[in-house]
Amino acid sequence: MEEESSLVVAQAVQEAPIISSYNDRIRPLLDAVDSLRHLMITREGIQLPTIVVVGDQSSGKSSVLESLAGINLPRGQGICTRVPLIMRLMDQPTLEPDLSLEFNGKVVRTDEEHVSEAINQATEEIAGFGKGISDSPLTLEVRKNGVPDLTMVDLPGITRVPVHGQPENIYDQIKDIIMEYITPEESIILNVLSATVDFTTCESIRMSQMVDKTGERTLAVVTKSDKSPEGLLEKVTADDVNIGLGYVCVRNRIGEESYEEARVEEARLFESHPQLSKIDKSIVGIPVLAQKLVQIQAASIARNLPAIVKSINDNLSLNVAEAKRMPQKMSSFTEAMTAFMQIIGMAKESLRKILVRGEFDEYPDEQNMHCTARLVEMLNQFSDELHKHSERDPAEKFLMEEIMVLEKKKKKKVAVLRYFYSNNVNGTGTSKTVAV
Repeated sequence: MEEESSLVVAQAVQEAPIISSYNDRIRPLLDAVDSLRHLMITREGIQLPTIVVVGDQSSGKSSVLESLAGINLPRGQGICTRVPLIMRLMDQPTLEPDLSLEFNGKVVRTDEEHVSEAINQATEEIAGFGKGISDSPLTLEVRKNGVPDLTMVDLPGITRVPVHGQPENIYDQIKDIIMEYITPEESIILNVLSATVDFTTCESIRMSQMVDKTGERTLAVVTKSDKSPEGLLEKVTADDVNIGLGYVCVRNRIGEESYEEARVEEARLFESHPQLSKIDKSIVGIPVLAQKLVQIQAASIARNLPAIVKSINDNLSLNVAEAKRMPQKMSSFTEAMTAFMQIIGMAKESLRKILVRGEFDEYPDEQNMHCTARLVEMLNQFSDELHKHSERDPAEKFLMEEIMVLEKKKKKKVAVLRYFYSNNVNGTGTSKTVAV
């Protein structure tokens, strides 16, 4: 009876798509957001809903993304993801998967067999050969039957100790990239944690808590559940690290398993393992993770879309108004010179308002144009420079070296005056050049 039940579970898992037709309602919204991302609208200060994948090195981040996309990603020792990898997954009910990479203004088509190699080649073109990283993104588009409609940004795994070929400040470089992506309130943080470690010691948890203290936009996926099942139930129910969107426990694909076989083994593991079977079925498995991510992504887009549209309209109105202030078509040199002098006059007036009168109404949000802000920045920089230098010995007399130099100069000047005074008094009428 138990064997029959396992066979039924296996058959159901193999036949079921990784996510339901919920995709059909999500795809149009996601396409709109991806189009805005492609237009680099974030450069205008407009943030977009984004699922950002973070994790310590060797946490199993690549395995999770492979299971969601059904493709092989680059593997190896050290940092495998050296640039932000924007993964666009699109459910496409056709026989042949369609994969492509976009970077440096060009599109490169690939297939499932060669996608890992293509990603490595694109990464080398963006970040160079070796083990350095870059903040320039690489976009991977996967159109495949049964994948969830998701857009995620996979970031380099966090490492503290640089290996041969990596810059000494590799940790700071990775941290800067991660903080840039997870800081916006619109970002959803997918924190990948290994079941084999104490969650409270994970660097990725520390970083996410810096920008999301309550955890309201953080979802945790726990990998390698089969490697460390003891106490995992207590870990995910105690929630010592404030994961507001909850946990999902998964099993990593092992060896040459196909993705379908891995899903069957995962389902069997959480169904029959003495300890893992006690974990609620609503928080285990790659299909559950995919469903949660799609739902969270949809809710985030619905919540943020009105504000995004308003920001776009506001920026558009400002740009249209600025365009209208530009001179109309000119037909003579005199008209061109007149328009040019008007532009110079407006620039002079803007500088006068900022530098003389301290009025910032033309640049309300650009603090680098505010003299007071610039002054504070310079004072802070000066303060940092002072703290970098070692303190003087309190017993040392202040400015003694400077005073001694001044005293020597003073003595030389007195000697010169005495010399000339002595010659004049004796009536010699001669003078000599004295070096000072």
